[in-house]
Amino acid sequence: MPKSDRSFYNWLMTNRNPVAADEIQQFANNAFLDSSFPKQSKDFDEISHYLEENTSYLMSMTIFDQAWERFQAER
Repeated sequence: MPKSDRSFYNWLMTNRNPVAADEIQQFANNAFLDSSFPKQSKDFDEISHYLEENTSYLMSMTIFDQAWERFQAER
């Protein structure tokens, strides 16, 4: 799959790490276990709203913002 066609979730899954050394890796591990995560979305607002309204595993939205910046940089 070309990088530009990836959803945010698909990109995030490349950051999974069983040791979870940093916050984005922890976010990825938890999102993997979240069956309702908007897996096909590439839309910042949709994902941000979902995380704010439906999850308790993300300690700060700053973590999502940092992950989104990395996602955009690799597109």
